[in-house]
Amino acid sequence: MSDAAGEHTVDRNDRLVILASSVGTVIEWYDFYLYGSLAAIITAQFFSGVNETTGFIFALMAFAAGFAVRPFGAIVFGRLGDLWGRKNTFLITMLLMGLSTFVVGLLPSYAMIGVAAPVVLILMRLVQGLALGGEYGGAATYVAEHAPPGKRGFYTSFIQITATAGLMLSLLVILGVRSVIGEDAFKDWGWRIPFLVSILLLGVSLWIRLKLSESPAFQRMKAEGKGSTTPLKDSFGKWPNLKLVLLALFGLAAGQAVVWYTGQFYALFFVEKTLKVDPALANVLIATALFLATPFFVFWGWLSDKVGRKPIILIGCLLAALTYFPLFHALTGAANPQLAAATAAAPVTVAADPADCSFQFDPVGKAKFNSSCDMAKSYLAKAGVTYETVATPAGSVAEVRIGEQVIPGLADPAGKADWEKGLGAALTAAGYPAKADSALVNKPLVVGILFLLVLYVTMVYGPIAAALVEMFPTKVRYTSMSLPYHIGNGWFGGFLPTTAFAMVAATGNIYYGLWYPVVVALLTVIVGGLLIRDRKDVDIHE
Repeated sequence: MSDAAGEHTVDRNDRLVILASSVGTVIEWYDFYLYGSLAAIITAQFFSGVNETTGFIFALMAFAAGFAVRPFGAIVFGRLGDLWGRKNTFLITMLLMGLSTFVVGLLPSYAMIGVAAPVVLILMRLVQGLALGGEYGGAATYVAEHAPPGKRGFYTSFIQITATAGLMLSLLVILGVRSVIGEDAFKDWGWRIPFLVSILLLGVSLWIRLKLSESPAFQRMKAEGKGSTTPLKDSFGKWPNLKLVLLALFGLAAGQAVVWYTGQFYALFFVEKTLKVDPALANVLIATALFLATPFFVFWGWLSDKVGRKPIILIGCLLAALTYFPLFHALTGAANPQLAAATAAAPVTVAADPADCSFQFDPVGKAKFNSSCDMAKSYLAKAGVTYETVATPAGSVAEVRIGEQVIPGLADPAGKADWEKGLGAALTAAGYPAKADSALVNKPLVVGILFLLVLYVTMVYGPIAAALVEMFPTKVRYTSMSLPYHIGNGWFGGFLPTTAFAMVAATGNIYYGLWYPVVVALLTVIVGGLLIRDRKDVDIHE
């Protein structure tokens, strides 16, 4: 990799490093995101013992569980990576990820083994999260330490493609299986096939990664005896390095994470769950947008070598924060124009005594939400209808107002079925659709909006690996960069779908959950803008 003059040149081994690191990481992200892509089916298979809203929140929580433990995986495997080497560590993480995904494909449903099913499912998610917590830092550090000066952004941008490529691959496999066996069979048993296929992908990726040698920076550090024997203490127990970790988290990773998960996962949940677009069509639309936007990861990584990492990441966060609300409103109009028209022409209001209204989250499936307010809100949430709540005098029975029409509330739950039928008929008469009409979906416009959301993702994510690698010395780089990245992406980002959906359920406003990524993205713009120093030209081998 070096010529006689000591100048780094791009050779065949560089390409192998990028290919092997990227392919392996694609497979890990594919495994991880199968769950998110199939959240609605996972709800029915593993959380059927609770009500629908609670079940979906639980499914999202199980999805988020994998993210919750990612920082712990970063600590465990980051320490191993700084002690034992980059290559050996991310071989272990890949093996753990692939096997836990394969087990999910074999796992019996709630109907077969009861509560043991979601327990084992969450356990596998925790193993996945731990493994992924160690994977990314290893791959990003390994590639960056191979990159020639002035090309770290470009080289590591191929690692940044892997998350989107893994998501896209999971969507394509799901679409392929759905089209071959049909929707009914897919919901019944076919959803297992993408999980089981992962064992073949695991074998291929392990074979490729075994061809790699250790990072030259790590080898030189060890040869010179400059490695850290206490990477955790050196990373987090000494203020100069801990300060950098905190700045990396709040000034880069947190905003990058919420933009990433809003533009890809929350957008998919919103289109499929809230706007009720046919799942197969929703997958095609998001996969198309991902395919079109993916090259921009490399573009922004390349550009960051010229202008710096910081301006590109922070501009992406700022653009996202300023445009999310209008973009998601436009997405509603394009994906479900009947819903948008009905919401504008006949807005829905629940007029109720605030004391009569509960936050309808039932962890064990035993609670009965039978007040007049709860029955009204429960039905509207299940129907995907956005509404506002207006306070009425204490003791009054809730009523639903659809435009000028008033639907009296129900005081006695015994008549719930007939009352819901009447409310459904009133909503239909006002133009509210039970689901989006696929023929009316403005597919080019939906893809265009989703493309713009993913373009923001490429801006914040393309340069992030290089930016984090450059902040920390070689002896603690794996550990130090992994923790802020995985707290940002595991906690700030991973909990975004759950938090946003719960905010929507609590308020009745389908756009209210967007406040979460907007506020976090703006926080990163402020902290990063004031306190982060761009280090694109630093020598990371010192």
